[in-house]
Amino acid sequence: MVVKNKQKRKMMRTRFGQSPRRHSRKGMKSCILAALSFLLLVFMIWISFYLKGNVNILIGFAGLFTMVMAGYGIYQGVTGLRERDKNYITCKVGIAVCSALFLGMCAIFIRGLV
Repeated sequence: MVVKNKQKRKMMRTRFGQSPRRHSRKGMKSCILAALSFLLLVFMIWISFYLKGNVNILIGFAGLFTMVMAGYGIYQGVTGLRERDKNYITCKVGIAVCSALFLGMCAIFIRGLV
């Protein structure tokens, strides 16, 4: 009974019957951008430890690029919430992870300037 109600909520009505809800395209883009931003951040931290802090300005530009990707991921997630008859879990996950990455990068840059 519970499973049947869950399936009914996940289904959307169409002209010719019911079809399962798909994930929002922009939500998936947001999750992909979050994953790429996270991987780039981990890569930058690894390079910084490997070179014992003696990195050039390209790592700083990569950090700015990470912030831009995270900001664009937030934008994609928010606009993905406007798509109709979609599953919005990817939008919510993308917004949360990109926001955490964006705030983390802001903290790193502010700490580096002080």
